[in-house]
Amino acid sequence: MNSAHTLLSIKQLEIDYPSRDGQGRVTAVKDLNLDLDQGEIGCLLGSSGCGKSTVLRAICGFEPVKAGDILLRDQVVSSASIHIPPNQRKVGMVFQDFALFPHLNVLQNIAFGLQHLPAQHRSTVAMEWLKRVSLSDKADAYPHELSGGQQQRVALARAMAPEPDLILLDEPFSSLDIELRERLAGETREILKANNITALLVTHDQYEAFAIADKIGVMSEGKVVQWDIPYELYHKPINRYVADFIGRGVFVKGIVQANNKVKIELGELDLEEDRSKELGKEIDVLLRADDIQHDDHSTLLAEVVRKTFRGADFLYTLKLSSGTEIYAFVPSHHDHAIGEKIGIHLVADHVVTFSN
Repeated sequence: MNSAHTLLSIKQLEIDYPSRDGQGRVTAVKDLNLDLDQGEIGCLLGSSGCGKSTVLRAICGFEPVKAGDILLRDQVVSSASIHIPPNQRKVGMVFQDFALFPHLNVLQNIAFGLQHLPAQHRSTVAMEWLKRVSLSDKADAYPHELSGGQQQRVALARAMAPEPDLILLDEPFSSLDIELRERLAGETREILKANNITALLVTHDQYEAFAIADKIGVMSEGKVVQWDIPYELYHKPINRYVADFIGRGVFVKGIVQANNKVKIELGELDLEEDRSKELGKEIDVLLRADDIQHDDHSTLLAEVVRKTFRGADFLYTLKLSSGTEIYAFVPSHHDHAIGEKIGIHLVADHVVTFSN
């Protein structure tokens, strides 16, 4: 990060809209807070209807704010009493469908947002941005002649060309194949980082979020439940909702033991937080797919009940003797049949637990 200066700050944001029956108002966003530094890439992650796209529209200036403040470079651009027009915010937007103009070629699409520059200078700047997204050979092509990934890069170049303070990306990869999404999220991250551009993305896809973002806000019912770096979200979720939402995992029953350990059906684990005063108490332990390792020599067996081929590995759903189902990632050369019993053992380094 070139600067630790906060570029975007949202404080206690609240947004509502009229209910469908016209009898009142529905709260879409409530008490939402986050800070994004210059050069950082943030992501609002959540299921459909959680309010994430509404936040993006409010930052752009397309959505009025009921309460709270949105600040860009320490200037309030939205509040209950202040509303700076969208075209004065220096915010760029990449839409879900890319919104490229079909009748303009790639160079003209990028130059379109550069009306503030002299005509002869627009093409030069547009060409420079095409080079930055490695598409200078496509300047004369039309959007329909490009792949989805290439259209995505053109949309990104068009948003970056006017050099906004902030770029917003609304589900930018959702129309693409699943295999493409993660790779393009990684490429988009490289482009944004290379140009020190601050960006905020919204998505429902956690793998996309992990591939692109420095900080992720898990959203539920109009609130950011946890705003953190991906590592902390995965290994130190603030509550059950985040733990459940991030990663493939299940909660299993555990009993607190002496020496700050917890006993579960698969064995004993060291607890990270001190629960010595809860000896004998039942707690829930989060087991993720990467906490379980396939081991042919283990006496601990589990039955394969479902499997999903993912290329390098399988995601197995395994049933323990108690009937509890857990997940495990297993290298794809271990192709076991449904109903087969395989040896497993625990390899959990980070033990996430919640009290009942």
